[in-house]
Amino acid sequence: MLFSANKYELMKYISGVILHNETLYQKTTDGISFAEFLQQRNIVPGIKVDKGLINLSGTKNESTTEGLDNLKERCMQYKREGCHFTKWRCVYSISETKPSQLLMSVNASTLARYAAICQSARLVPIVEPEILSVGEHSIEKALQIHEEVLSIVFRALNEHRVYLEGMILKLAMVLPGVKDTNYMSQIVADYTLKALQRTVPPAVPTILFLSGGQTDEDSILNLNAINTSEGKKPWTLSFCYGRCLQNEAMKIWKGKVANVEAAQSVFLKKAKLCSEASLGKINIQEQCQ
Repeated sequence: MLFSANKYELMKYISGVILHNETLYQKTTDGISFAEFLQQRNIVPGIKVDKGLINLSGTKNESTTEGLDNLKERCMQYKREGCHFTKWRCVYSISETKPSQLLMSVNASTLARYAAICQSARLVPIVEPEILSVGEHSIEKALQIHEEVLSIVFRALNEHRVYLEGMILKLAMVLPGVKDTNYMSQIVADYTLKALQRTVPPAVPTILFLSGGQTDEDSILNLNAINTSEGKKPWTLSFCYGRCLQNEAMKIWKGKVANVEAAQSVFLKKAKLCSEASLGKINIQEQCQ
């Protein structure tokens, strides 16, 4: 339903889609693979290659990500299937004791090994160290953790000789805990850009934000504020929104053919808003009603 939305509208706003292993091998009713179907719309197919979270021994209920075994072989197969980029997610929680130094070190090494392996298979890695906004922390604490996590990640990427110009960084905006959400978009933008300017090398071409932990409207408001803010921004600052783009459309669709057109209309409207926000060119007050 999402992929088959109006081709000429879709390709204006969406440049790539992250597939899962099972989705990669699914086909349309006409027998066209999803990867090929997307390429026909000038959309680049990618693939999630991590195998989910596992408990990290030596920590108090912290999780790292598995999936490095046979990653090179899997990447080579995904390349043959038409994928051109990959994604790997590690997560971090914020509390008085989290994230631990052990978790930050292990996750950074894992992300760096993943990125190096993917690049050796001629795939562009999306490196995703997601810092969750669940908790009661302040936005100042979130800034501190973002800076620490990103500094450790980029040190590991350099140690593993990852080609920075050939990767994409995906992360959450700097947000306070869910119980402290009364922050204007400009404040979120200022703190987010401060974290990036202090830690992310300008060699990285693109930073994509995720929408998790935010309402659909807030994710658009905050992205627009980031791109309208003054100051040095040597990266393309865009979106990789799953929830924001899909939530409302999926609720309307409900798997029914009769609802497809209405759902696609909502999906394209959200995609247009996100695209314009990535350029800092929307009037949020008018369009997010």
